[in-house]
Amino acid sequence: MSRPDEQRPDEQRPGTIGAFTVRPLDPAADAELVHGWVTHPKAAFWLMGDAELADVEREYRSIAAHPHHDAFIGLHDGEAAFLIERYDPTEVELKGLYEAEPGDVGMHFLVAPTDTPVHGFTRAVITAVMDFLFADPSVRRVVVEPDVTNSAVQALNKAVGFEVLREIAKPEKDALLSACTREQFEAATGGNDR
Repeated sequence: MSRPDEQRPDEQRPGTIGAFTVRPLDPAADAELVHGWVTHPKAAFWLMGDAELADVEREYRSIAAHPHHDAFIGLHDGEAAFLIERYDPTEVELKGLYEAEPGDVGMHFLVAPTDTPVHGFTRAVITAVMDFLFADPSVRRVVVEPDVTNSAVQALNKAVGFEVLREIAKPEKDALLSACTREQFEAATGGNDR
């Protein structure tokens, strides 16, 4: 899995909410910011609601040191707005739980909580996340494992082309294993017309 060492901007697309860019997460510098996001009640499915600041920094230091897992801060018009975790599902999260295919990459994303939500913003974020993942030509399919009760993210996943494969039992949750090929993503979102 490649580890970008600099910001990779997504081009602002006509009709979108703004410009999205992605940069590697810095565990020390970003711990306080991310702590506020992952412990917010709206981030209950992130399973870090009771985490202390040191726990968050330790978790993201561990991810940064892992050869098959990395994390990024997503920016909207230059402001930190979302978190991405990318992982090799044959080594992390889904190891032994599904039939991997060449070119699979796993993903988690979290939009920062806000008191002033913008209609369509979360869908724009997941689209930007998928653009970011598919910018790597070796990625052929994105796999995710949302909690079976997380209907909001399931609807977002469907909107960008994910297909539910089956329910799986993970140690921390029952999950809907879902996958989205590059072709499914392009068909669902209009491909290059976005």
